[in-house]
Amino acid sequence: MKSGLVVITGASSGFGMEIAKKFHSEGNPLLLLARRLEPMEALGFDNVMIRSVDVTCADQVRNAVVEAEEVYGPVQLLVNNAGVMQLGNLWDQDPHEWETMMNVNVGGVLNGIRAVINGMIEREEGTIINISSIAGFKTFTNHAVYSATKFGVHALTETLRNEVSGSNIRVLLVSPGAAETELLSHTTDKEIKDGYEKWKETMGGKSMDPKYVAEVVSMMANMPQEVSIREVVIAPTKQDN
Repeated sequence: MKSGLVVITGASSGFGMEIAKKFHSEGNPLLLLARRLEPMEALGFDNVMIRSVDVTCADQVRNAVVEAEEVYGPVQLLVNNAGVMQLGNLWDQDPHEWETMMNVNVGGVLNGIRAVINGMIEREEGTIINISSIAGFKTFTNHAVYSATKFGVHALTETLRNEVSGSNIRVLLVSPGAAETELLSHTTDKEIKDGYEKWKETMGGKSMDPKYVAEVVSMMANMPQEVSIREVVIAPTKQDN
């Protein structure tokens, strides 16, 4: 990847934070976006712009990108990572949780893309990497709405790739399996959370370190622009589904 501005959403924890660490170590200027400022500021990075942004608000995302581009130049890479996982059964889950997942997991990705895509088309270069989930092509109990959002991310990624590949823009997908992030904490049903933790025991009590997802994202981004690693699925070896 040509050295330049890297934008990462959901950079305050989990995959997003590890991806930020990776690209900072490679010398790229960063725009880090998340609702919580403190964890991003605690990284102590130089050559970085940090903004408190709700990815469901298109104006907030776009304004942050414009501000960063004025300082660091055009966006070379967008990593759409922000997401929430609120597991539940359709017959008793609060519909507000459905709305939250739809707005963040799908709407947030669309807002990120919209903020950078026109500039990339004009320059005929750039890379977008959407962080999805293994639940974006496999189904799991209690994951109906979450999976629906991640299936959606798969679909919009494939469609956008078809539309902009002729402009030399890469649109890539990373689908992690179970990992040690804050995602499970978003779930409000204690019984489901306890069951998830019990499932992790089949993997030795600990799932995948998010730093390995960051390494995959870096590898995909740093291939030559003419090479598109369209999709990577990465999961713990002991995860059996």
